[in-house]
Amino acid sequence: MDMTAAVLSGIDDLALKRVPRPEPGPGEVLLRMEANTICGTDLRIISGAKTSGVRHGVVMGHEFAGRVEAVGEGVEGVPVGAQATCSIVLSCNHCPNCLNGREHLCENLRLFGYSIDGGMAEYMLVPREAMQNGNLVVVENELPATLLALTEPVSCVINGANQVRVQPGDSVVVLGTGPIGLLHIALAKLAGATKIFASGRAGRLEPALALGATEAFDLTGEALTREVLARTGGRGADVVIVAVGDLALANQALQLAAIGGRVNYFAGFPKGSMAEMDPNIIHYNELVVSGGSNARRTDVRRAVELLSSGRLDVSSLVTHTFPLSDLDGAIAAVRDRAGLKVAVLPQA
Repeated sequence: MDMTAAVLSGIDDLALKRVPRPEPGPGEVLLRMEANTICGTDLRIISGAKTSGVRHGVVMGHEFAGRVEAVGEGVEGVPVGAQATCSIVLSCNHCPNCLNGREHLCENLRLFGYSIDGGMAEYMLVPREAMQNGNLVVVENELPATLLALTEPVSCVINGANQVRVQPGDSVVVLGTGPIGLLHIALAKLAGATKIFASGRAGRLEPALALGATEAFDLTGEALTREVLARTGGRGADVVIVAVGDLALANQALQLAAIGGRVNYFAGFPKGSMAEMDPNIIHYNELVVSGGSNARRTDVRRAVELLSSGRLDVSSLVTHTFPLSDLDGAIAAVRDRAGLKVAVLPQA
């Protein structure tokens, strides 16, 4: 039996193909895909800008939601028909990073949609190793598939947010109002921040306000710094999150932070890039600086919990949907920055 899948055969060579539908072997689960959202990383994989861990011939898609179609021999507690997603991180569990609680930074890391066939297809296999690791998450309280597909980016943002630990009453600056920046805003609001300043493109300011920003600016450089300092009584923000890979923001994020503030460089920057920073800002202001990459399985389960309970309502992020048959249209919409998040519906 065949299925339709988006197969990456090489650089700038992503196309729909008919491929054999996987069948679950012992310990495996087959998901019928219902939604797969697309992000900027997908575009980088397609263009060849991102090659680490990518296998040509892979079925793309790492932000997915599906439903259990079939289970292999020995699989228990996974009902056929249940809504599900899974952690895209397949870790080895024995390297130093895994043993130190950072399986998302595994030295032998493999990712769904990069080297393991992902969700931009009619069906996706959750292999035995992933099942043994506990990657599969069966959803107890069902939610729209396009919202469940956001589990992956939400889980990554949760990992980043855990580095800065927004507290009730904190002031937060989020630099960048793309989907990731908007998720950081929503999580900061959920954590109890009372002042959330968003900085981004003019067309993304309204969504930032809708998701919890108290103020949003289409400002850059010194004008932005002056604005934030003025609105925090010259103190700066307790937390600053860089959610867009703009090198000019590397040092500015430090300038925006209050004494004792926490700064998180969440966005990925171009490979090999360097930024000028004033280390004395970190030294004299006793800043805590961190990064954030991928997500632990616990972050994925937390993301599903927040989304399915309604505590984190980010359904407004998915603004465009396309059937899998119009893959080119979906990719073009992401490339042209149409709306916020674009979802492919494999069964449409």
